[in-house]
Amino acid sequence: MSISSTRIHTVGLALAIASTSVSAAQLDYGWRVGVGHSDNIGLEQSNPISQNVLIPGFDFSYQQQGSTFQTNVVGNMEYRDYLGNAFDNQKLVELAGQANWSVVPQRLDFTVRDVASVQPLSTFSSNVPNNQQEANVLALGPIIHFRLNPTLRGQTELTYTNSHASKTNEFNSSRGSVAVRLIKDLNSTTSLSTNAEVERVTFDESNNAPNYNRTQLYAGYVSRLSKVEFDASLGWSRLTFNHADNVDSPLARFRIAWHASPRTTLGLRASREYADAAQDLLGEMGQNSPVSVPNTPLPSNIGTGNAVISSQIYIERRLEGEYTYTGSLLTLTLAPLYRKLDYVNDSASNQVSRGGTAGLDYRLRPRLTLSAFANTDSRRYESLARTDRVSNFGVVLTNQRTAHWSWSALFTRRLRSSTAAGASYHANEIYLGVAYRR
Repeated sequence: MSISSTRIHTVGLALAIASTSVSAAQLDYGWRVGVGHSDNIGLEQSNPISQNVLIPGFDFSYQQQGSTFQTNVVGNMEYRDYLGNAFDNQKLVELAGQANWSVVPQRLDFTVRDVASVQPLSTFSSNVPNNQQEANVLALGPIIHFRLNPTLRGQTELTYTNSHASKTNEFNSSRGSVAVRLIKDLNSTTSLSTNAEVERVTFDESNNAPNYNRTQLYAGYVSRLSKVEFDASLGWSRLTFNHADNVDSPLARFRIAWHASPRTTLGLRASREYADAAQDLLGEMGQNSPVSVPNTPLPSNIGTGNAVISSQIYIERRLEGEYTYTGSLLTLTLAPLYRKLDYVNDSASNQVSRGGTAGLDYRLRPRLTLSAFANTDSRRYESLARTDRVSNFGVVLTNQRTAHWSWSALFTRRLRSSTAAGASYHANEIYLGVAYRR
């Protein structure tokens, strides 16, 4: 898999913007190399193949918080050499970046957001190299700010969004949107808003899905106190298709985070709205959400997501929580998740997911940390009468030898049970690696 030109241009733009004021910028980077072994590299139910994999990689983060430019870019690049030739060698990249340029302070901003990740070709199949692809979503455009009186302000957003997948062509699309917002500041911590959004979605290959317009009208309420953050929206959405029946539905979003103590945070998020894969991938950046689902505490190896990469639109009902405790020796994170997708034009893809993630870090010594992790996803495809349950759990031992050098050892147990014939598997993996961090 290769890095798309869109992604290269986006990273270049973000770094170029940031480099105009290096005094406020921070660049961190590191490289790593490790050897992994799996007793079932193809994740097959029968006839498993045991194989080693050589995995060198590079990761970086770039931040700049200036008065004119703000940039935050995080990326990983990885090469996987399958030493037994069970699969072709791979080049993988993931990226999450956002840049903002205040062209005219408090009047005109220009923003760029880009998310690139490795996603499955089919969620019905195992997570192996020939079922992986790169998906990229780029969004950019100006934001115009205006103030009507001391407590009433507004903004107009013009956004162009491009989505691209390396193999699933039906995902490729161009989108143009306009949003107008009026925000009433009730006090220094609380505000009300009215929002109107119109988006036009055009797919590169029109035979795969009908082009459509999305119109959304909703009101919002935001409160940010010292210990509690609250954000709720309620309104209506309508989809107008070129060659299909129009549909509409209520829109509801709810988010709350409670900082119960300096070490403990509880979060809850719920939503019901129209969504698609491109919107979900871009939303993973979570820039405005007090609730964020934690990453599995593995070494920096690139993982595969679980998005259904397609052009299809669905009504998403989502409920997720998070509990985080950060102590001097112990860090604990729990994040349960419920998700129901009802597809607008393809009811055969309707599905319900239940699962979540958990992570635990315990410092055995000042430079030695033992981590444990678990994640599970039970997904039922209603019209197919099929249920797949995927679980991964394991332990990681990390030793920070110096300020720059560390080594890690990882054991992972992977399980999948399915009501579909031949779709179950189990595998054991180990990883030994060394890393340098600037």
